[in-house]
Parts: sequence; structure tokens; C-alpha cells
Amino acid sequence: MLDDTDRRLLRHLLADPAQPNAVLAERVGVAPATAWRRVERLTEQGIIRAQEAVIDWRALGYGVEVSLRFTLDKTVPRAFEDFIEAARRVPEVLAIETFLGRVDLRLNVIARDMTHWQEIYRTRILTLPHIADIEALMLISTLKDAEALPV
Repeated sequence: MLDDTDRRLLRHLLADPAQPNAVLAERVGVAPATAWRRVERLTEQGIIRAQEAVIDWRALGYGVEVSLRFTLDKTVPRAFEDFIEAARRVPEVLAIETFLGRVDLRLNVIARDMTHWQEIYRTRILTLPHIADIEALMLISTLKDAEALPV
């Protein structure tokens, strides 16, 4: 499905998604029109979903990041729908993920500091519907944060 040129394009886009097409083409060793057409094709095929900005929340003053694992009360027919709907309304929730297994959902939450975290936890998280169990994991450091694949 992917040839060597596509793989080189993807590697360079992962390293620097904002680079101009002319620079990308030069790095990959193709003409700018070829690079543009291939990126368009990869986008149309759904291989490239987006080129996005990655925000450093710590640089914006959010020094606390917590991963919360939830098990929901599955005796309630709309437990998942109600929980997800309510969690989407919490501005500090960066991600909502669902799982198969002991844990049903995970929320990634940011806060400015521990005082702010306590406020979010008490007033927004603990009031989410249908929680049977919750586990909080506070992020200490990120050792690897890459979306690069061996393409």
C-alpha cells in the first residue's frame, strides 16, 4: 500500500508537520507537485488524519496532569452515554478514552496546581454520573511522547 516515498513523506511530516511543501519535497527527494499530490492522496485515504498543533499545557500554566480510570455502574442502561456526555462538559478534560476490561474509561485532566486540581476533582469529577470506582494516576514525567511509527 505504501511505497518508500510515502514512508519518507510520513516520517518527515511526523518530525515537522508545519514544514512548507517545498522543504518537505526537498527532504524526501521529489518535486513539490509530487509531494503535494502524495500528501493529498494519503489524506484522502485517511492515512493522514490531520496536521495539528501540539500544545505544551505546562507552558500555559497547567502544572498538574492526572489520568483518571473509571469503572462505571453497568446496571444503569445509559451509564456510558451519560458519563461521556457529562465528562465532555468539563473544560479541563483533555481526552476521554474507552476500554475493554476492568477499566471502562480514562480521562486525562489538567489543572494549574494542586489547589485547582482539588477543586476540579471535588466539584466536577466526583459529580460525574454512574461511577462505581475511580483511580487517579498523577503524571510525574513523560519519558517518551512520540507518535512516530516505523514507516
